[in-house]
Amino acid sequence: MSTDTVGGEVDLGARPMDLLRFATAGSVDDGKSTLIGRLLYDTKSLFTDQLAAVEAVSAARGDEYTNLALLTDGLRAEREQGITIDVAYRYFATPRRKFIIADTPGHIQYTRNMVTGASTADLALILVDARKGLVEQSRRHAFLCSLLRVPHLVLCVNKMDLVDWSQEVFERIADEFTAFAAKLDVPDLTVVPVSALRGDNIVSRSEHMPWYDGPSLLHHLERVHIASDRNLQDVRFPVQYVIR
Repeated sequence: MSTDTVGGEVDLGARPMDLLRFATAGSVDDGKSTLIGRLLYDTKSLFTDQLAAVEAVSAARGDEYTNLALLTDGLRAEREQGITIDVAYRYFATPRRKFIIADTPGHIQYTRNMVTGASTADLALILVDARKGLVEQSRRHAFLCSLLRVPHLVLCVNKMDLVDWSQEVFERIADEFTAFAAKLDVPDLTVVPVSALRGDNIVSRSEHMPWYDGPSLLHHLERVHIASDRNLQDVRFPVQYVIR
């Protein structure tokens, strides 16, 4: 039992803040890096110099907005090509929980890097472009998360602003993914409509989708139960790549 001191008295009910590790997954350009950048920005988890650097690079690239996806691009090749190659880890905290984010690549040739990022995750965010729906890489990453025994999946139907916040589009994608996940070993599935670029349903509920009555993404991340997920009995030895 943990203890804490409040006003000179010992509080026997105080507990240390728990930690949630989660990974992003999904196809190329579905908005994984932008979503993480938006989470960091809206939770005020950025240093002033970090934001200034991103604003400068965005202006140099000719972007009309601050490209928050650049916050996770650690490699020079990633910044130049606008893609994710390696797994990028970012850290932030809210009053309820600490987080470690693994931003994983969407390209099929970097799938082994996605597996590395998801191998230690308590939860995986599967992003889907609302305009495209489920694609091969969406299903591949969901299957790999199931294979890795990631206990919690969140399907983020992203870019809802580009389909006019359509409830019909969201429900069609949600139903298709739910039917696919039923064939996998997915103990817990949540579906959230979001716009990572605009920040809708990321930290706060969106006014553009009154038909959605579920939680925002951050609200769910702060409250998903992970205390009983740990397997402390079976031994695991992660292998990323085999060279014959």
